[in-house]
Amino acid sequence: MQSMFDRDNHGLFELICRSNPCLTSVALAGKVVPGMHTHRVLHAGPPIEWQAMPAAMQSAICGALVFEGLAKDITGARELASNGDVELHSANDHQAAGAMAGIITASMPVFIVEDDGTTARAFVSINEGLGKALRFGANDAAVLTRLDWIRSRFAPLLADALARHGPISLKSMIAEALRRGDEAHNRNKAATSQFVRELAPDLVETGASHPEIAAALRFIGGNDHFFLSLSIAHAKCISLAVENTKRGSLVTVMSGNGREVGIRVSGTGSHWYKTAAEVADVRLFSGYNIDDATPTMGDSYVTETIGLGGFALAAAPAIAEFIGGNVRELTARSEQMRQITVGEHTDFVIPQLGFRGVPVGIDVLKVVSTGLTPIVNTGVASRRPGIGQIGAGVQNFPLAPFQMAAEALTSSSAAKIN
Repeated sequence: MQSMFDRDNHGLFELICRSNPCLTSVALAGKVVPGMHTHRVLHAGPPIEWQAMPAAMQSAICGALVFEGLAKDITGARELASNGDVELHSANDHQAAGAMAGIITASMPVFIVEDDGTTARAFVSINEGLGKALRFGANDAAVLTRLDWIRSRFAPLLADALARHGPISLKSMIAEALRRGDEAHNRNKAATSQFVRELAPDLVETGASHPEIAAALRFIGGNDHFFLSLSIAHAKCISLAVENTKRGSLVTVMSGNGREVGIRVSGTGSHWYKTAAEVADVRLFSGYNIDDATPTMGDSYVTETIGLGGFALAAAPAIAEFIGGNVRELTARSEQMRQITVGEHTDFVIPQLGFRGVPVGIDVLKVVSTGLTPIVNTGVASRRPGIGQIGAGVQNFPLAPFQMAAEALTSSSAAKIN
């Protein structure tokens, strides 16, 4: 049955390798994200109802509703959400994605990433930094104040600078970052530094005051994960192009909402294949244990679908200090991914492996036949509202969604033949 998809998968592999998503602008989500409006909240993972959401995601939504001005306080926001007075949608159904809780509301600024070659377009909110951040479920005054500064001061300045600069090739930045020690998911230090270097002159040329420019540069330079949102948007843009073909058996989305994890596959478009989310066996920060952790949550695993993150661990030996494990072990787990992928990326290469390309093009049929599931890098949010991030590490996605997808694909193909 594998041969029925080989030609399509090879074509999709080539599509992934030649894609060149570019950052073109920053704008408020309500003005650019398809279907977005004031009473709609986007979240990470497969669709989920409010009552089933983990505490971290509910807490993030409450903070977002206060930020949006739809509620005066967190208590009011919780009542608004629980009464069904706001619509909760998967970001993936709106050409968007987000790390951890992945919350996007209408007045949040989002990066706009586009690929002229495929006409795909993706949207991701601006990364706030590590620790207490909305995406980890934190929603106190400091979090909301930072979000307001991003919306009112930082995003307009960034949009002005980007208009002066023109489109920025994220593919080029990621390719160079892999050579400098990033894997473009949990480690983005080199890519963030490149972004500062690329855009700093344009920030100066906006004519904004020196304090405003300094604040913007400090925010970017002081957040080693700033580029994560751009890496997610880059990967989402490519995965959308692959998904839109409705051909082949390649994974286009791997995602979690804290209750379920799900995947989407090129041959079946936007259909979700889901199973229960698990708590990853990861490195937790001091003072926390596994009972404090929220099960798998976030859309950032889309980076793995194009060969980054857990699939590129050999490029980032220093990440072992952050996520646990040792370099040899992490590299070996990453290299196993060649067994379940179509080929090696032509531009995303790893010097430590003799400039071999990262494994790319996750084939659900190979996953099922080998029993080897994709490895992903992940952050971990606390189960308790308002705490934020409590750990990070690597985990394998569960096998069940891949089995479901493989069965659907092969059954559909068999029906067409008959």
